[in-house]
Amino acid sequence: MEGKTVQESRVVLTQVMGPTDANLLGNVHGGHIMKLCDEAGGMAAIRHARRPAVTVTVDSMTFLSPVHIGDLVTVQAEVSWVGHTSIETRVVVMTEDLLTGKVTHTNTAYFVYVGLDDNGRPAPVPPLICLTEEEKLRCQQAEQRRAERLKRHQSEI
Repeated sequence: MEGKTVQESRVVLTQVMGPTDANLLGNVHGGHIMKLCDEAGGMAAIRHARRPAVTVTVDSMTFLSPVHIGDLVTVQAEVSWVGHTSIETRVVVMTEDLLTGKVTHTNTAYFVYVGLDDNGRPAPVPPLICLTEEEKLRCQQAEQRRAERLKRHQSEI
């Protein structure tokens, strides 16, 4: 199976937050942001695998700053690591106050997906080709996150 580069998986979602996305204080629900992250991460995984992919886990998601009604939210996702059937994506959320132009990093999270065959069973996915030093470092860090996830999973059993 031929490998694919990180760039080939890259996805950018942009959406203005409205009143239906927020609570009574005008802050966008964290669950809404998480949904956007899962959509972007899932699209990056599918783009990489060129097959359906479903969410397996998400590492912790810390909101560094609130997102408000009227903010432009940009969610960038790309594949950061690939196993035999698993795909980790790095998802970065930025907000822009359209009136002031101020851009804020809201959060970064890692989602893991599994590629599926036509019968809904785990299927092999293409290897990841890391071209830049930054991509190679992120892939090494992803190996560490994977080991930590597996260790946590073993302790839960």
